[in-house]
Amino acid sequence: MGHHLGSKSSLVPLIDRLNMFPVGLVDNAKLREILSLLFDEREAFVASRFPLEEATLPELAKRTKIPAVELLPILERMADKGLLMDIPYSGETYYLLVPGLIGFFEFTFMKKRVDIPQERIARLMTEYMHDNSSGRGQGDEVFGSRTQLTRSLVYPEHVPVTSRITTYEDAREIIMAAGYGATGLCFCRHKKEHLGESCGKGAPVEDVCISLGQAARFFVRRGFAVERSADELIAVLDKARQFNLTFVTDNIRQKPSFICSCCRCCCELMAGVQEGFHEGIAKTGFTAVIDPKKCDYCGKCFAACNVKGIALAKGVAFRGKRERFAAVDEKVCLGCGACISACAKGALSMAAADNRRPTPATRRELYRQILKEKGRLAPFVISGIKKRIRGLLPGRGRG
Repeated sequence: MGHHLGSKSSLVPLIDRLNMFPVGLVDNAKLREILSLLFDEREAFVASRFPLEEATLPELAKRTKIPAVELLPILERMADKGLLMDIPYSGETYYLLVPGLIGFFEFTFMKKRVDIPQERIARLMTEYMHDNSSGRGQGDEVFGSRTQLTRSLVYPEHVPVTSRITTYEDAREIIMAAGYGATGLCFCRHKKEHLGESCGKGAPVEDVCISLGQAARFFVRRGFAVERSADELIAVLDKARQFNLTFVTDNIRQKPSFICSCCRCCCELMAGVQEGFHEGIAKTGFTAVIDPKKCDYCGKCFAACNVKGIALAKGVAFRGKRERFAAVDEKVCLGCGACISACAKGALSMAAADNRRPTPATRRELYRQILKEKGRLAPFVISGIKKRIRGLLPGRGRG
């Protein structure tokens, strides 16, 4: 591995292809080193030739000019590594290239591996995610569109009695509707372990990251996760609440593919909000509020908040330390409710907030909106047209 580092013939076309996704990858030396460690030269070439839609083995053989018998083991190896997804459907297997984020950056740490130098990759990915030396970092790419890729979920037990949430806003209801689910390693905390660090909240690494539906079936099939019942998955949510973790899922109403239990110290999404991308994760439509008469400024809610959205109240002239109280920054607060149970005085509660944007219905609608906002919609539209045309051809079912 690494023998094609910086090779124009393999990495540049791969990066160009990855940048057709709604969230691309900012090109720099660290990215190229990461890709050279995850993809060998043939895998990089095959990935660069993938269409935006799923494709069959014969279609990919035609696009790559690699005989199917030779291409199949390459695709199998890439699926085992989490570089692409294989999707069995009606007797045929469809292959889908996954993006870097959310995609193979995370999948790389969803299982313990010996085929790659995980410690080295962990350091490179961490440096890459926070590298703004060129003036535009990966954070701008992940969080820079008006439509967010992910959204926060509220703890339903903390929703005001005067409000209600829909089924797609409730983590339990999302699990029940999915029909199939699995759990695996938290990739963020696993990556932190390779940096010699651990979660400041003591949150678990094992059996905490939830995948759902088709994504879960892929992860189970390829050894990234273990199948769990709906009751077992709900128990995972209950355990995560004990650590005041924030639930994050796809920013779509129909068929979300994951529910992450995020902390302030390990999660790159939470880090993005803390670094100033306050709209980088879609908010829930609620906000935490603090009753200054009950707050004794103990600081427990500071540690519980996963985006550092609680601090000493500003603009107040306190006459002494005993008069101090905390306040919530509504611009930062995700409205998740993870902080509520940390307050022994009952000073924290949730209130409805006018900070919610419409949630796209489907993944395709989400991708379309983000690509349009970034001025990269044309390839996506053309690919969809080609897919519809192929579907009209004799002998073509789903593809």
